[in-house]
Amino acid sequence: MKGANLQNADLDKANLAGANLQGANLQNADLGEANLAGANLQTANLIDADLGKANLQRANLQGASLQRADLEEANLTGANTTRANLQGADLDDAIGIRRTN
Repeated sequence: MKGANLQNADLDKANLAGANLQGANLQNADLGEANLAGANLQTANLIDADLGKANLQRANLQGASLQRADLEEANLTGANTTRANLQGADLDDAIGIRRTN
């Protein structure tokens, strides 16, 4: 699924553990409560995506675009967020992410 166009896709509660979604377009996608543990989302477009309560443990989000994404209550333990753009993202009650002010 590398580079796939999944814009506006309904992937609510989907099991995508370990999936290769590198460079995929997931803008406005519904990934609420999805299992993305260990998934490769490097450079993926997740702008305005719903990732509320998603499992992103050990996911590779390096360079991903997550502007305005809903990550409320998401589990990001061990996730690589190096150079990810989280501007305007909702991180309320997210687990495993360090915030800087």
